[in-house]
Amino acid sequence: MRNGLSKDLITRVLGGAPKYTLDELESKYPPRDLPEGAFVTRFAPSPTGYMHLGNLYSGLIDYKLAQQSNGVFLLRIEDTDTKREIKDAVNIVIDSLARFGIKNNNDISDYGPYYQSQRKDIYHSVAAHLLEKGLAYPCFLTQEEMDEIREKQKLAGLATGIYGEYARDRDICEEEIIKHLDNGEVPSIRLYSMGNPENRIYVKDFVRGSISVPENNEDIVLIKSTDRLPTYHFAHLCDDHFMRITHVVRGEEYFGTVALHVQMFRIMGWSLPNYIHTSTLDKIDEETGKQRKMSKRKDPENNVAFFLEQGWPTDAVIEYLGNILAPGYEEAKIKGQVKSFWDYELRPQKIPASGSLFDMKKLEWWAKEYIATLPVDVLVKHVVDWANEYGNEDNKKQVADVPYLTSVLAIERDNPKRIRKDFITWQQTLNEVSYFWDFLFVSNKEYEYNQDVLRSFLETWNEADDKDTWWGKVVSVAEKCGVKPGEAAMNLRVAMTGRTNTPDLYSIMHVLGDERVRERINKHI
Repeated sequence: MRNGLSKDLITRVLGGAPKYTLDELESKYPPRDLPEGAFVTRFAPSPTGYMHLGNLYSGLIDYKLAQQSNGVFLLRIEDTDTKREIKDAVNIVIDSLARFGIKNNNDISDYGPYYQSQRKDIYHSVAAHLLEKGLAYPCFLTQEEMDEIREKQKLAGLATGIYGEYARDRDICEEEIIKHLDNGEVPSIRLYSMGNPENRIYVKDFVRGSISVPENNEDIVLIKSTDRLPTYHFAHLCDDHFMRITHVVRGEEYFGTVALHVQMFRIMGWSLPNYIHTSTLDKIDEETGKQRKMSKRKDPENNVAFFLEQGWPTDAVIEYLGNILAPGYEEAKIKGQVKSFWDYELRPQKIPASGSLFDMKKLEWWAKEYIATLPVDVLVKHVVDWANEYGNEDNKKQVADVPYLTSVLAIERDNPKRIRKDFITWQQTLNEVSYFWDFLFVSNKEYEYNQDVLRSFLETWNEADDKDTWWGKVVSVAEKCGVKPGEAAMNLRVAMTGRTNTPDLYSIMHVLGDERVRERINKHI
């Protein structure tokens, strides 16, 4: 281990004196007073793109583990990559989570701020400690020099990075540091790694069990020279410790950083959080028939906004994702043991360790089952809200008369044992019942109508008839015209709706009303 730097030199290296000592930070962010076994989790997206399905999947795990253990779920914005930051990305994340029922505890917690760009004083204070103890050092390598080093390493067949003999400034003395600073150079701060890749460390992962990985020997950057903000790795160390995160949930693509993060926690003498590395969300490729990772380019449903814009019930999406996470959930719900995923205990050890399959057809089933449980007024509210926010002009017209819409959507929802299950999304719901509105009704001109049936039924039609009386008249018309009752009813069904498959015809005709019924039948005579 190298000698540490003096406090005056640390101030020059960091561009200012550290605001806190480690003891002050420990006092400012003490261990949380929570019930035994409570999880403290964080969802930590970067505002560099849209909210994708994998984000929601990971955030759901974070939230569920905290919720079921009476713990704390935090939203932390990792906005230190200022070059890639996208406008409104943070608002999209916050709004998306809220719409899917995931709300953070930031407002009742004293462990913020929750934007990494606002935590610079914390990072610099920890970096100052490392510089003072000789566990980090200022590095004045330029980008061009680092590129040359990596090219040499590639040609020699070596791992690329700044380590060992390639870490030029690893043991630089104070006099040389001062010369660089006097020359106007701004250093990055690098970890002084004592790791040896020939040695292995063992890490417990809740999903994969105990896993062996090589020690880290790279002197990774802790504080960048460009903006003096931390790298992802260093911010992860400081934030997870001082926010007192107990369980880190992240995608399996981050497993390669475990050795580094374990090393940094041990260097600081801090307790290591528990790691839960989740599998990627996959789908079956329509062209190859093989399972592959979901793609931003190929799969529109990879963007969480897709489900909002298309009107998928957000609760149904959560139910389906929950079923992927907890293979026993569907059975428990079918048996009536739980009402929703929020009531089911998620066990980290049961989370799939390999590619989890996201199937839109299976999601359709969950959506149908979910919508079938909704009271009519709740269903109507969802449809109206969706149409007014995302729908086209026709959709907005459909929901303008709420009492009429309610009567339309109430058809075949009065018998819990035989409730209709043909609604999947709010958009599809409006499309499914579009024939109730004259401006959307499309006559079926290919169907061969029995004119005698239509004329005879009009002669007997009375809107005041109850269902038995109405059906008796349909049977009488069928006998008079020499056809079966089902054929007579089909003539009326197609004339009313333009379709051969609909819910209860009697209910449809009474919602349409006398004037529409007569007008539509007359159009086909």
